Amino acid sequence: MYFVVKVTSGQEKIAANLLQNKSAKSEVPIYSIMIVDGMRGYIIVEAEDEVSARQFITKGKNIRGVLPKSLSEEEVKKLIESRSQIVKIEVGDLIEFTSGPFKGYQAKVLKVDEAKGSMIVERLDVVVPIALTVKTSIAKIVKKANAD
Repeated sequence: MYFVVKVTSGQEKIAANLLQNKSAKSEVPIYSIMIVDGMRGYIIVEAEDEVSARQFITKGKNIRGVLPKSLSEEEVKKLIESRSQIVKIEVGDLIEFTSGPFKGYQAKVLKVDEAKGSMIVERLDVVVPIALTVKTSIAKIVKKANAD
């Protein structure tokens, strides 16, 4: 059975490491601990049953508790698959900002830094083009560079 654990947003890896260390020392049947990209503030724990999961996951540093409803294996697969189908932003792509001060505006991608999750873009609707550094998470692709 899979259970969703509420953790401090942005601290998913730390909370997962804490739980992993705890599971190594514990006799409670915990099979896996997953961090799913895009699920900020939550991690997924696979346990034998609900009692085991609730015994294992106690509130602590960065761990807020277990959500009342468990997930089926199909729901977990959908979460993992939907995250893997994200289209990669590349140089030359035409993007549109989905949030922030430039929401609704379009820009052309000049450089992408995957390690930092940022990119350098140039807005299209300005008289004097200025390079802006923005997060890739606040943009969606309008047109791929290699598409006609």
